[in-house]
Amino acid sequence: MPVTEISDDTYLLDVREDAEWAAGHAPGAHHLPMMELPGRLAEVPKDRDVAVICRSGGRSAHVVAHLVQNGWDQVRNVDGGMYEWAAAGRPVIGEDGQPGQVV
Repeated sequence: MPVTEISDDTYLLDVREDAEWAAGHAPGAHHLPMMELPGRLAEVPKDRDVAVICRSGGRSAHVVAHLVQNGWDQVRNVDGGMYEWAAAGRPVIGEDGQPGQVV
């Protein structure tokens, strides 16, 4: 899914590690590190579009596959991840709410 196709009502799931999230993430994203996903599946909605994002698209592709195998059908990978998000001019904020960076 291209970054430009993500609407405001899409559930944006960021699966990066804590330090990556703290350095910079998309406003309104929901943080759930990839390694914690199996124990926290109930936190991911099944009744709306879910876009999964990581730094460049690799981890999020694995998460999308896992979600599909577990019954999600409205889930897609964000092509290029946070690198593409930032390159497209979309906002990136740090944990403190100030402008952030993708690491």
